[in-house]
Amino acid sequence: MLSSKKILKKIFIWRYKNISQRRFVYILSILVGFTSGLAALILKNFTHYIQSLLEGKLVQHYHKVFYFLFPIIGFTLVYLVIKYIIRGTVSHGIPSTLFAISKRKGIMKQYQMFGSLLTAPITIGFGGSVGLEGPTVATSAAISSNISRMFHVNQTTRNLLIGCAAAGALSAIFKAPIAAIIFAIEVFSLDLTIASMLPLLLASLSAIIMSYFFFGNDILLPFRIEDKFTVSDVPFYIVLGLVASLTSVYFTEIYERIQKIFDNIGSPFKRIVFGGIAIGILVYFIPPLYGEGFDVINNLVAGNPEKALENNFFNLETENVWIVIGLLIGLVFFKIIASSLTFGAGGVGGIFAPTLFMGSIMGNCLAKIINNSGFFSFSISESNFTLVGMAGLMAGVLHAPLTAIFLIAEITGGYELFIPLMITSAISFGVIKYFHPHSVYAMELGRKGELITHDKDHAVLTLMDMDRVIENNFVEIYPEMTLGEIVHEAVVKSNRNIFPVVDKETKELLGILLLDDIRPIMFDTTLYNSVKASDVMQDPPEIVELEEDKMTDIMKKFQDSGAWNLPVVNNNQYHGFISKSKLLTVYRRKLIEVTS
Repeated sequence: MLSSKKILKKIFIWRYKNISQRRFVYILSILVGFTSGLAALILKNFTHYIQSLLEGKLVQHYHKVFYFLFPIIGFTLVYLVIKYIIRGTVSHGIPSTLFAISKRKGIMKQYQMFGSLLTAPITIGFGGSVGLEGPTVATSAAISSNISRMFHVNQTTRNLLIGCAAAGALSAIFKAPIAAIIFAIEVFSLDLTIASMLPLLLASLSAIIMSYFFFGNDILLPFRIEDKFTVSDVPFYIVLGLVASLTSVYFTEIYERIQKIFDNIGSPFKRIVFGGIAIGILVYFIPPLYGEGFDVINNLVAGNPEKALENNFFNLETENVWIVIGLLIGLVFFKIIASSLTFGAGGVGGIFAPTLFMGSIMGNCLAKIINNSGFFSFSISESNFTLVGMAGLMAGVLHAPLTAIFLIAEITGGYELFIPLMITSAISFGVIKYFHPHSVYAMELGRKGELITHDKDHAVLTLMDMDRVIENNFVEIYPEMTLGEIVHEAVVKSNRNIFPVVDKETKELLGILLLDDIRPIMFDTTLYNSVKASDVMQDPPEIVELEEDKMTDIMKKFQDSGAWNLPVVNNNQYHGFISKSKLLTVYRRKLIEVTS
């Protein structure tokens, strides 16, 4: 009986003989699209099952009390699942995928295929104020990565298939295949070429077919535009863009600061208790913060904000429009706090849904203020502002303006709002880039210089491995060595013209010695015992720090110093040399690999 390895080997041999590499990538992209649609199906149904169980049959008579208890129970369950079942780190969806592309050659561990499947529904089902989009992308990307490894595709194809997984995930969730493709290109910095376009299209198409097959015609945000865009509305959409940019800055700052607070709390138990109690209090007093919040968005675009706010703790009358406006501002203010607390306490989810939630409320709230201010004799469309507000905040928070434009255009079934979407998204994105050059997804990688970007040179340098450019065939010399010892023990035995001078015991780099430094005296035997290495060594023009410097930093050091070789140190200890010729050779190879 054939083993699984022998069967796979026969499949590989048959594939290499009968299917070209390009066609095989097309087949894999379709497979990835179907698995992404399946991941979206499982996550959505599992989450809704938990929510219906908790909010329906289990606590019909004690609903608000359990609003307070559910989050801390959920975070505890997530912690136990991660520790005893998954036994690995389950990071936030899209940032973990970006990290895999940037620093792990697109390789994601096997447990990541089911880690978010188990933890995200528990987090959101028990009241975590986050979304399912990030976990769906992470799950789909992990499945794609492991499929790629199984079929032994190269790093470039692996990264492309991860992008296909992201496109498939968004396509299945929102039934917006074009926006999903643009999302993969914008967020994962994929090249828009014929070679990448068709796999992305196939993955997005197969995922949306899977979504229609299981979900039918149900749409996450069902809406049709009724109010047409007029040129007189342009100034108000400009204002909306500015408000969206300021809200994006608030979103990013609060998210980052709360994450830093939780990073300083060492104990997971303390994080669960602190975050669970905090989110429990927020959800208890502000029930719309519970879970993803798409019900609130749908009520707003349908013109029924009162329905979303009817369960407010203070029992305020929602017939007064200014009370409604105040409550909506409160939702915008507290949603990101609730989301950040969810992440800090150990919950697993994404920020895509909170962004849409805050953006819709922000746009609706601004329209209500304009319409009820008494300064204008006409009114603007609150539903249109609700939709465009979502795009504005997506463009600012996620740094994905094109995704924002096409997503709202697709889910509304038309392009009547294309101009206001472009205006608001462009202003929001342009302003936020001034304050925060990287999106919430990419902040940490961006600060470290490890983020893949559309800048081809930067992308190739980021993908290069430091170990592949470090050379170790340099003969070490010590400061107390005489000229005679240097000649007989170093120069004669080495084929290099540079020597690191290191401390004999600590291996600390003290300097470098060039062959040119001793060439005028190396044949004068009368100096062999009187001249020492410490007398002729010099300081290196630059030093490469192994743990700190990125490839972009190293390239800049070569450019600024004009040197041909630079020493590498790790904790001040000599580690080797990087030569410009080796660096450029590896760069050229990686460039060919990335662009092929």
